[in-house]
Amino acid sequence: MSTTVASTETHAASNASQRLRMSMAAAKLSVTWLGTRKALNTEQRDQAAGSFGAAGKFVSAGKKLLDTSHPAFKTVTSIRGRAISYWKSISLPFPEPGIRLIKQAEIDRFSGQIQRLRVELRDAVEAMQSQYSELKEQARVRLGDLFNPADYPVTLVGLFDFDVEFPSVEPPEYMRTLSPELYAQECQRMQSRFEEAVQLAEQAFMTELSRLVEHLAERLSGEQDGSPKIFRDSAVTNISEFFDRFRRLNVRSNQELDELVGQAQQIMRGVNPQELRDRPALQQHITEQMSVVQNRLDTMLIDRPRRNILRRSR
Repeated sequence: MSTTVASTETHAASNASQRLRMSMAAAKLSVTWLGTRKALNTEQRDQAAGSFGAAGKFVSAGKKLLDTSHPAFKTVTSIRGRAISYWKSISLPFPEPGIRLIKQAEIDRFSGQIQRLRVELRDAVEAMQSQYSELKEQARVRLGDLFNPADYPVTLVGLFDFDVEFPSVEPPEYMRTLSPELYAQECQRMQSRFEEAVQLAEQAFMTELSRLVEHLAERLSGEQDGSPKIFRDSAVTNISEFFDRFRRLNVRSNQELDELVGQAQQIMRGVNPQELRDRPALQQHITEQMSVVQNRLDTMLIDRPRRNILRRSR
């Protein structure tokens, strides 16, 4: 890569990181969840290890307290999954654990949706509470001598929850007066964090598009075990949803990525799942066109580590 190209990329990333700092907010989805597994005590572990002629201290063992495949538990778990998926769908990654970036203009809508899911979760937990005795009885039967009533709280209410926080990722203003030098260092550190966030966003978009294109091509390619491969609508709708999300969250830091997403979107424009099922010629055309996109994505993903090193070295 030439110095000019590397300098242009570095400048684009710097501009993108500034846009992120100005337009985005840090958002953290905190989850409280009842643990459903517990380690065996020393005596139980030694007994389990003894059946294999092993020393207890070299063996780890646990028990499953509740049947998580029970419909009531699956309902509760599905709401958590929807909350996490929603959080990720409207946000970009950030290089600090548990934090993602959302548009400041989306804060109210995001908070409102999470609160609605919290209400739904509370109702689902109350419904599971009504079947809690049944869940514990099933556990008693399945666990046998490992069952211990003390492992089970009296109520499930309050043990399943999630909430939203908006932590500050900028250095505190009071530091500017107390220690200008330290404040400057923290500002530089945060700038580096947002530059890394730009790279993480690019990487996430490339990886997701590659996965979606690969899945579409795989579904369109021939037979599996002598039968046509199952082609679900989601193979197309998931790509369409990606285009929408990219348009809303794109940090405009990588012209090549922007052009590639535009190319893929043009290929899929006006294509619907049923049409793909009914027209083999269209299947072949989409497969051929998308293979070009996939090849470019593969090249970009392979080249990615080297480009990141060039950016960080400046």
